[in-house]
Amino acid sequence: MWIRFLLAAIVAVLGVLSLGAPATAQDDGEGGDGGEATESVSGTLQTRDEEGERIFLEGVTFVVFDSEGTEVGTAVSDAEGVWSVGLPGPGTYSVQLDEATLEDGVSLRNPERNPLENVDVQPNTNKATLFPLGERATNASSTLKIAQLVVDGIKLGLIIAMCSIGLSLIFGTTGLTNFAHGESVTFGAMIAFMFHMVYGAAADFEFFGLFKIWSNGRLFGVPGTNSLVFAGIVAVVLSGISGWLFNEFVWKRLRNRGASLISALVVSIGLSIFFRYVFLFQFQGRARFYRDFQIQSQISFKYFAVAPKDLFIIVFSIAVLAGVGLALQKTRAGKAMRAVADNRDLAESSGIDVESVIKWVWIAGSALAGLGGVLFGMTENINWEMGFRLLLLMFAGVTLGGLGTAYGALFGSLIVGVFIQVITWPAWFPADMKNVGALAALVLILLVRPQGLLGRRERIG
Repeated sequence: MWIRFLLAAIVAVLGVLSLGAPATAQDDGEGGDGGEATESVSGTLQTRDEEGERIFLEGVTFVVFDSEGTEVGTAVSDAEGVWSVGLPGPGTYSVQLDEATLEDGVSLRNPERNPLENVDVQPNTNKATLFPLGERATNASSTLKIAQLVVDGIKLGLIIAMCSIGLSLIFGTTGLTNFAHGESVTFGAMIAFMFHMVYGAAADFEFFGLFKIWSNGRLFGVPGTNSLVFAGIVAVVLSGISGWLFNEFVWKRLRNRGASLISALVVSIGLSIFFRYVFLFQFQGRARFYRDFQIQSQISFKYFAVAPKDLFIIVFSIAVLAGVGLALQKTRAGKAMRAVADNRDLAESSGIDVESVIKWVWIAGSALAGLGGVLFGMTENINWEMGFRLLLLMFAGVTLGGLGTAYGALFGSLIVGVFIQVITWPAWFPADMKNVGALAALVLILLVRPQGLLGRRERIG
């Protein structure tokens, strides 16, 4: 019976995700039947800042010429750096980037290849082109740069902490190392994107033709329901429900059948791979962004500058984590969670309903992971493997702080977040290697203190 419930739950989740799948059919824009072959040339313009993070350039103009030098069309890159020009047919074209429209401090890495010649476009295809850019120039002093990196590291560390608290508590209460926790982060980010962009942009959406759920981009016509705030709330709620479903129909069944932790570990790896490629299938491999709070002017302080959305992420994350800490310390449920994580057998003999505690740990941990995914999507981008990339940092923070403790996850995540940003300060250290540096530092620290910074020594044997 429970297998049927599990299959129904998985089908329901995939059905929700399929509503956010990108359309594959293209409108020809002239009222045609869509059966004619279409050709185009396109690209994505991006560079990296001094911290190694990707930056997509908006407002850059591209001009396409045919083989005879006649201008075919122009396009301007959007907020995601994407541009596209429709072509009259297959053939050989050239593409020129208007360097005057580039931002200050950004230049072409190979200016001699502008315009890009001999772009061969086959029938009914979209030809992708590439214009490599150099890193954005900066004249900041070393002190200002370090201060900026520390602030960025604190922001990243707080997001990692929010995502990893559930991972740590799940390990503490069940002993499971959940490799699928990263997909809970991706799930929250993509559910928020779906409600924010797909439904928010839709004119209306009917429930089996009976009544309209979304009308003029609003849920039941209520104003404000296409905002990122509303989408984030929906993402957190659905993430919590997904945690309850997986505990009820997967992990609880495995525990009741006496499955070993190694078996549960293998199941979590399989679920991680499965849902990662479900996300890839539904949302494709292209990076996506939330419409709200995308382009903002930075607020300058004495030694650093932050965008308003980043300042909100820092303050909001501190408030949420402080609330989680108070709940663990003061509430009855929080004390029960800490008791089960500390000693499950003793907690059960004291009258604590261990299964109920584990259920709420899965709900709260998955909801926090979904919220962390929304915040991570606000500061970077949304893609199918964002949770998997963050999972390694979550493991590093949890292990560094001390396995099974929420406070250890918070403390270790902050250290990891700051470290991987500050380590990029020397010019000789490649930004793409910063995550590797964090894991190397983790190994070194655990060689000195295997139980983690806030963990306790345990007797073995």
